[in-house]
Amino acid sequence: MLIAIGIGFLLAVVTISIHAVGTAALIRLLQSKAVSFQNRFGDLKALSIAASGLLVIHICETTVWATTYLIAVGGREFANFEEAVYFSTVTFTTLGYGDIVIDGRWRMLSACQAMTGLLVFGWSTALLFSVVERVWHRRFDAEKKR
Repeated sequence: MLIAIGIGFLLAVVTISIHAVGTAALIRLLQSKAVSFQNRFGDLKALSIAASGLLVIHICETTVWATTYLIAVGGREFANFEEAVYFSTVTFTTLGYGDIVIDGRWRMLSACQAMTGLLVFGWSTALLFSVVERVWHRRFDAEKKR
């Protein structure tokens, strides 16, 4: 159990690092494109870039966990990489269908992933909310000037 928690903690640090680098790059991209967002479809473009970028970041994060599951748990629980990715995704999102489960030694690893998923999804929600808020204020300020 302690090994699973230790690996889970390390993976949480890796996940948080991926998220930090990814969201920083996403913010830089949105800031560099801010001038072009002033046109009619700019708001949609900003929101689409933010949401798509966050989705790609989350896919990368769940893939890291899936790879670890495949190495640690191996073929006993997962027939192939797709099953490991599926399990990782439903665990990360805390959906937890329960159609694929891992043995007792490694259950704490999936619990660590669920906690990490909650953290980074909250972070993503905050970032997306910030983008929506900027779009809203830009629109509101433009309407006020008319």
